Amino acid sequence: MGFGQDAHVYVEKMRAELHELELQGVILAGNAFSPVLVVKGEQGPAETSGGALLSGADGKALRAALTKLGYAPEEWCALACWRQDGGFLTPALARLAIATLSPSTLIAADEVAAALISDAYVGEQPRLDLGRVSMVVGMRVLRLGGFEAALGDMRSKQQMWARLKLIPPLVEPY
Repeated sequence: MGFGQDAHVYVEKMRAELHELELQGVILAGNAFSPVLVVKGEQGPAETSGGALLSGADGKALRAALTKLGYAPEEWCALACWRQDGGFLTPALARLAIATLSPSTLIAADEVAAALISDAYVGEQPRLDLGRVSMVVGMRVLRLGGFEAALGDMRSKQQMWARLKLIPPLVEPY
């Protein structure tokens, strides 16, 4: 069954759901229809100076890595662990945001993000091991580690690249 003439219905549904998340203070960036969702827990220089989520060096490096893996340049979305008012997302709100976006691949960019994902899916997941892919309610989840902090060290950058290579684009059949 294709989208056909009803595609606008799906787009409007997503628009309404994203608006509800925004009203609850959720911060998102990128394409909401993406297969990859990057969860970022620690604000970097770009975010603390008022820039959009993943608008700094970490976002540029992540997007370049995903493109090199075979994802289209627009196939990413990002979720902040902090809200617009500066507080933190609750596990329930994080889970709602993740469910709304429905990615096939979830990347915990840092340890704060990994902890929030673990709290959001308590009892439904194996432990999120650093640098390993886990399956959580049908999603591939990669606990990447301190991605932004790793950008300043060549060895750490290579380690991040090795981890990202574990999540190439999915091909049919899923």
